[in-house]
Amino acid sequence: MSGGRVDAALEFLIGGTGLDIWGFVIMCAVSFGGSFIAASLGLGGGLLVMATMGSLLPPTVLIPLHGVVQLGSNFGRALMMRGDVLTHVVPPFLIGTIIGAAIGGHLVVSLPTQILQIVLGSFILYATFGPKLRANKPGKKSFFGLGAIGALVTMFVGATGPLVAPFAAASSEKRQEVVATHAVLMTIQHSFKIVAFGLLGFAFGPYIPLLAGLLVCGFVGTYCGKHMLNFMPEHIFRILLKVVLTVLSLRLLYSGISGYL
Repeated sequence: MSGGRVDAALEFLIGGTGLDIWGFVIMCAVSFGGSFIAASLGLGGGLLVMATMGSLLPPTVLIPLHGVVQLGSNFGRALMMRGDVLTHVVPPFLIGTIIGAAIGGHLVVSLPTQILQIVLGSFILYATFGPKLRANKPGKKSFFGLGAIGALVTMFVGATGPLVAPFAAASSEKRQEVVATHAVLMTIQHSFKIVAFGLLGFAFGPYIPLLAGLLVCGFVGTYCGKHMLNFMPEHIFRILLKVVLTVLSLRLLYSGISGYL
C-alpha cells in the first residue's frame, strides 16, 4: 500500500478523534478484554474500558463514547444468552430508566461527579454484603427504582454495571441468569443514555470508525468470555463476582473522596 493510501486509511480511522494509531489499537484491545471479562464474570469490563478511554480521550467525549461501546458489548452478550434472561424484571426497569434518563439529561452538567461516585461506591458495598439484599430477592418496585437511579447516575459516572449487578445476582439462581439479565438491563440503560447525549447535541460522527473497531473487538471478546462462563463452577463465579464488586466499589469511593482532597 502506498504512503498516500496509508495516510488516507489512518485519517479515516483516527481523523478528528485526537488519537494516534497506537491509541486506536490499545483501545480496541481493551474493548476485547473488557467484553471478555464482562461475559465471564458479569461485570468489570465497563470500568476497565472507561479507565482506558479516559486516559486517551478528552473528558467531554468519554461518557457518550463509552456508552456506545458498552451498548454493543452488552447487546451482544444479551443476544447470545437470551434464553437465560429473567424477563419479568425488564418492564419495571425499563420504565424506571426512561424516567431517570429524562431527569439525568437535565442535570448532566450540574451535579458533582464525586458525590455520585461516593454514593455509588457505598451502595454497591451495602448491596453486595448487606443482609436485606442477600436474604430477599428484589421485586418489581426495586427494579423500577434501580432503573431510575441507574439511568440518572450513568449520565455522570458512565459505568454503572456494578450498581445493577447485585440486583441481578440476588434475583438469579445460576450464573448464566446473572450475566444474561445484567446484559439486558445495561443494554436498556446505555441505549437511553446515548439518545440523551444525542439530544444534548453530542456529535458522534468523527468517532464512527473508532466505535466500529471497538464494537467488533467487543463482540469477539463477548463470544470468548461466554465460553469461559460455561466452564466456570457456580461457587467460583459467585466468589469472583463479589471480589470484582468490592474492588470496583472501593475504586469509586477512592475516586470520589480524592476529588475533594
